[in-house]
Amino acid sequence: MHQHAKKHPGLIPQFFFMFLGVSGASLYLIRLSRGPHVSWDRKNNPEPWNKLDPTYQYKLVAVTTDYKSLKKEGPDF
Repeated sequence: MHQHAKKHPGLIPQFFFMFLGVSGASLYLIRLSRGPHVSWDRKNNPEPWNKLDPTYQYKLVAVTTDYKSLKKEGPDF
């Protein structure tokens, strides 16, 4: 690939942005797989989302929601 980039220097930005896109998508998938809505261990913790506090911030960025002031609205399971 190094020799190909030397022969065609106009492809260097394309290689850079392809690498950037693939790495960004991979990091996002890793972030999604570690979230509270994914159950990797069905025997010990089949419903991990039920053990979260009502103040847990689910979103990456919450613009208007103050999660500290929320009260629990559902029953305990």
